Amino acid sequence: MENTNVEKLYTWLDKTAETIQLHDNKPYLDSLATLLECLFYQDVTDDIDDILTQKIQKALQEIKLSHFQTVEIRGAIQLAILKGMKDSTQQQHLMTPDTVALLVGYLAEKLTKNKEKVRIFDPASGTANLLTSVMNQIKQPTEAFGSEVDPTLIKLSLLNANLQKVKVDFFHQDSLRPFLMDPVDLIVADLPVGYYPDDIRASDYALKADNGHSYSHHLFIEQCLRYTENGGYLIFVIPEFLFDSDQSDKLHAFLQENAHIIGVLRLPESAFKSKRNIKSILVLQKKGNNTSTQKQPLLVNLPSFKDAKAMDNILNQINGWFREYFDCEVD
Repeated sequence: MENTNVEKLYTWLDKTAETIQLHDNKPYLDSLATLLECLFYQDVTDDIDDILTQKIQKALQEIKLSHFQTVEIRGAIQLAILKGMKDSTQQQHLMTPDTVALLVGYLAEKLTKNKEKVRIFDPASGTANLLTSVMNQIKQPTEAFGSEVDPTLIKLSLLNANLQKVKVDFFHQDSLRPFLMDPVDLIVADLPVGYYPDDIRASDYALKADNGHSYSHHLFIEQCLRYTENGGYLIFVIPEFLFDSDQSDKLHAFLQENAHIIGVLRLPESAFKSKRNIKSILVLQKKGNNTSTQKQPLLVNLPSFKDAKAMDNILNQINGWFREYFDCEVD
């Protein structure tokens, strides 16, 4: 039933976004943003001409948002965004796959289970797919923040959150600049990979490069630790080469000083088009007065997501590891 509803809503979104795209001659993602705004307000914005207004109003009568669950709305929007990103977006802007987002949410739920309320931040929020997926899996009330520099993506993320009826405060800025935000309990991020062009801004960071441009993914990790409470957790989707690059010695030393490595989960090769694109999930805890280094971090090679039996077995082992981890914390 869920798949049928996701497909139904996606088909409607896609068809109507294409109508707007053809009429206005603008990119698919911008057309989708216009449509999502109309869908949220159940009306057409004033800047749309009469011919297109009639087409959108007719389309709005064909769909009732109240007939869809939050998870179905997120799934349909995700599919439409994926279509729009396919040909027009750089690699570092691609959306976090749903299976990976669900896994990050599963880990987030485990790590925050003893908190009454969870403050969560995604500094590379993109279209907010990862952030809202994690929020949907955390059982406690959440106070959520996201940051994105791209104007189209931030608009899509805001509408995505609004249509799912989840409250997120968004920053439209370069995430390596300071935030007007208190530290949070949990940070989740699919780290943007590449060089950071602003050498002056990078000079404020311990992980700046000695020569040339700094790695943005290194600077993001340092920035995230700045905005994490002592003892708080960080869950990053990282490139597999993170600890093997030419600047990795500095990263190793920085993490040793400021954080505990809770675990590394290597995502299955089958989830990626080439070995070069393989990613892992890195789980850190920011050091604090009552934190300690793990004798045995959670180190996992995940099987194919399609192998249900092997996946179930691994999840049972992870559950067991977390039980021991929290027993040790209590001691």
